Amino acid sequence: MTRTGSRTTGRPTLAEVARLSGVSPITVSRALRGVATVAPELVAKVKAAAAELGYVANPAARALASAQSQSVVVLIPSLSNQLFVETLDAIHDVLRPRGLDVLIGNYRYDAAIEESLIRNYLACQPRGLLLTGLERSDAARQMLDASRVPRVHMMELDSHDDAVCVGFSQQDAGYAAARHLLQRGRRRIGFIAAQLDPRVLQRAEGFRRALGEAGLHDARLELMVPQPSSIALGGELFSQLLARHGDVDGIFFCNDDLAHGAIFQAQRQGVRVPEQVAMVGFNDLPASAHMVPRLTSIRTPLAAVGQQAAQALLDLLDGKGRQKATRDLGFELMMRESS
Repeated sequence: MTRTGSRTTGRPTLAEVARLSGVSPITVSRALRGVATVAPELVAKVKAAAAELGYVANPAARALASAQSQSVVVLIPSLSNQLFVETLDAIHDVLRPRGLDVLIGNYRYDAAIEESLIRNYLACQPRGLLLTGLERSDAARQMLDASRVPRVHMMELDSHDDAVCVGFSQQDAGYAAARHLLQRGRRRIGFIAAQLDPRVLQRAEGFRRALGEAGLHDARLELMVPQPSSIALGGELFSQLLARHGDVDGIFFCNDDLAHGAIFQAQRQGVRVPEQVAMVGFNDLPASAHMVPRLTSIRTPLAAVGQQAAQALLDLLDGKGRQKATRDLGFELMMRESS
């Protein structure tokens, strides 16, 4: 086949792929985007033609032609935090069969970075947005509202804003962790937290509510630092808390990795868990069921949040979503040896 390529770039064009594969340009576009309605034999022909020509799709041109891209933007606060891996995988599994590309933005728990990412991604005219949480800068809110791009908020719930939310009550989860320690007979209960993003602070509110109802809340037993959560930091904070308050008999950790570090440090210091100090973590990371002792933790529906948030966004794109919708997926206390 004689190849002409684009007049401006010289690169192979979608029209050339269509001619070589013997299908229409729209079928080529759908096949290469992974749209499930295209017959497998046509997908094979199109991909073979594209490979022969060395064709690479131009998303900018596609967005210009349709006044809209085929991308969904997912903004998360951390790529190093394994909590978001399950959520992102589930999002991909739902959106890819619809021919939608997933663009991931990492704002590193920084509202200014998130605002910049929102500004840049909105310029690319995405089909939709999946956002972590509800709190962001005023400028970011204004841009989102003005864009009218459908969006879904993940990991938190909201009862007063016109928002579509998929997640669970972070405050109720913190309340449940504290209530568990109280029911296990603990009375000097501490809280160790890092990162201090809005969801961590909501867990802290629930923790305080439970202890306040029992008349046992002591703010001096809270150790909260802004550094990123890690195993090493968990060990350090555990040692600090016990050095200041040796009578602590229970601790709720805002993340499992902090609790893992505390268990290791307790072993180094000869502190018996749970006999001297009971421990409860959060998110139930895979390693938590294999610690010694095995860690009690709040299991959160990370994959289900991604799956249902992506589906809620598809519903909005298909005109099925409500103006306001909240999907509470709940959480589960996984009781193990550490408490």
